[in-house]
Amino acid sequence: MTKHNILILPGDGIGAEVMPHVVRVMKAASQGQAELDISTADIGGIAIDRYGRPLPKETLDAARQSDAILLGSVGGPKWDHLAMDDRPERGLLQIRAALDLYANLRPAVAFPSLESASSLKTELVTNLDILIVRELTGGIYFGMPRGIEHAKEGRRGYNTFEYDEHQIARIARTAFDLARQRNRRLCSVDKANVLEVTQLWREVVTEVHADYPDVELSHMYVDNAGMQLVRHPNQFDVMVTGNMFGDILSDVAAMLTGSLGMLPSASLNASAQGLFEPVHGSAPDIVGQNIANPLATILSGAMMFRYSLSEVDIADRLERSVADVLRRFRTPDIMPPETTAELTLVSTDEMADAVIAALDG
Repeated sequence: MTKHNILILPGDGIGAEVMPHVVRVMKAASQGQAELDISTADIGGIAIDRYGRPLPKETLDAARQSDAILLGSVGGPKWDHLAMDDRPERGLLQIRAALDLYANLRPAVAFPSLESASSLKTELVTNLDILIVRELTGGIYFGMPRGIEHAKEGRRGYNTFEYDEHQIARIARTAFDLARQRNRRLCSVDKANVLEVTQLWREVVTEVHADYPDVELSHMYVDNAGMQLVRHPNQFDVMVTGNMFGDILSDVAAMLTGSLGMLPSASLNASAQGLFEPVHGSAPDIVGQNIANPLATILSGAMMFRYSLSEVDIADRLERSVADVLRRFRTPDIMPPETTAELTLVSTDEMADAVIAALDG
């Protein structure tokens, strides 16, 4: 069996509450197939409390030595009074930058049992399975100069939207590689009709396409992409775009699935080392009640097995188990208003138990 060094960052709020149950699930899923060497470290608010900073050196050192990292969540009102650079969320940005996690993978999958919870008509989201690939370390969020200044006419805010050819080419190659593993269709999203930086984006993506003749490439302006996601989402397979557009479109796609509490994500570097985390936040309002939904973190673990650890069989088993339990069990966040005899309301630990039981089903 292959041994994998996994770093667990429980973080804050329900992240720390859910993580022990997720670890139980991962150990059960990998039993007899892979050996997991699991260690734990602090990030976010808990790290501020213990070390005085959101990303301690000890945590970053452990992250660099790991094969993959599974994160719970960071943040909470306890730390809202801190300056922006000192808040828990800064630790997440710092670890992404330090590990050069440039490729953010955000799947939008509508499980059959949850299709009716989508904001769209059921027929529009049946078999929905989109993967959005977002460039994570460049673009307008990181461009310099930036700031707010005082001018004669009053205050002036400015940001710089920039990408270089290398940044575009490497995220394009990641997206093409992923499209090859799926239905071989890639849609590149830009605003090339008005923004020079995305004119370059389109040119470079088109050039990279020459190395992937087996993948169908299309281009779409971001405003049209947003419209098409809510008009006919199943036309998409893999979408690739820059940091800001990806931030927006991945959240739009998330709402098509019916619940933010079900969505995993991955952030990968060139070595396929990844940081995997649920899309939902720390949810301080439900901490300690044993009602948090662990499925997004479990599915993040499945992405970890698939994309960083190359344990595809384990990833498939986890995803099938989640689909299976959703036909029978629900945590409060995904329980429909009109409860039926077919669905049982369960707690955090009971949902994890159900996934473990379904692994051998």
